[in-house]
Amino acid sequence: MNKLISIAFSLLATGFVLTGCAGVRTVDSDVNSYSQWPAGRKPSNYAFERLPSQQAQPQVQDSLEAAARDALAKAGFTEATNPSTADVTVQLGARINRYDRSPWEDPFWFRGPYWHSHRYGWWGPGLGPYYAAPRYEREVAVLIRDRKTGQPLYESRASNESLSSGDSATLAAMYEAALKDFPQTAVNPRRVSVQLSGK
Repeated sequence: MNKLISIAFSLLATGFVLTGCAGVRTVDSDVNSYSQWPAGRKPSNYAFERLPSQQAQPQVQDSLEAAARDALAKAGFTEATNPSTADVTVQLGARINRYDRSPWEDPFWFRGPYWHSHRYGWWGPGLGPYYAAPRYEREVAVLIRDRKTGQPLYESRASNESLSSGDSATLAAMYEAALKDFPQTAVNPRRVSVQLSGK
């Protein structure tokens, strides 16, 4: 059964299962980027742009913008104090899908008296209804436009999946991956790894 998880819940609720413990953890993302960024144009200041549907959920969009600020700074951008004077606008998106699976859906679930699925971490006797951990698919998107003309200049998406719902740091790492090669596009798709320092 496919359940759409609210991005607001994913960012604000407590009790997340993190992808790592104390120390360094790595967020791996598959990235696709498309660029029409003019040669010689330097990144300058930006203002966030919100679609009407995003304006209807300001807390959600606040969370996404907070997650993307460091990635934009690393790409060379600064946030404009006055949006009307910004050189470019930045539109953000994100989604998290949760998929609940049963081991009976795996055609290779049977392993004699005991079985183990390397994909989903199931252990148990060969017969019996055992619960399988849900799988989460995440994607973030960044669209940079020229503020005066509205022309799209750079578009990038980063996606990954795991058995964890993730947290705001995970989304921040994914935005960093999406903008890692700005203003270039490199190879599509490509795997980008971002290391985060745990607490």
